[in-house]
Amino acid sequence: MEQVPPDLKKVLAADAKAKAQWEALTPIGRRDFISWIDAAKQAETRRRRVESVPSRLASGKRRPCCYSVVPLDLYTALKSSAKAQALWKQLSADEKRNFTDWIAAGADAGARTTRIEKSCTLLAKGTRHP
Repeated sequence: MEQVPPDLKKVLAADAKAKAQWEALTPIGRRDFISWIDAAKQAETRRRRVESVPSRLASGKRRPCCYSVVPLDLYTALKSSAKAQALWKQLSADEKRNFTDWIAAGADAGARTTRIEKSCTLLAKGTRHP
């Protein structure tokens, strides 16, 4: 399970109701919010996302809106292999998250690119996990 980032912890600690709603989310729901926050490329975007979590939870959201489960680079790479793309479409949401989490855990952009390439190779061979 992913650790709650310090900036999100701070926002949740300041709002008891939001913290309770956060804890009521499924682990996958929390992971999706954390991934959505971590996917922000600019500090201001990240700040806005973190600060919006309590109001999203208060309105009943159990997942961040508009969050792409598939990173654009992976989506683009899948287009280059019909076999990889076909298996990707058959994977369960958990199997897809295993790939996307593994890719996101790369230490830098180069490592993530390498993991995207490896993912496409694995999928083309019929492997359902990284």
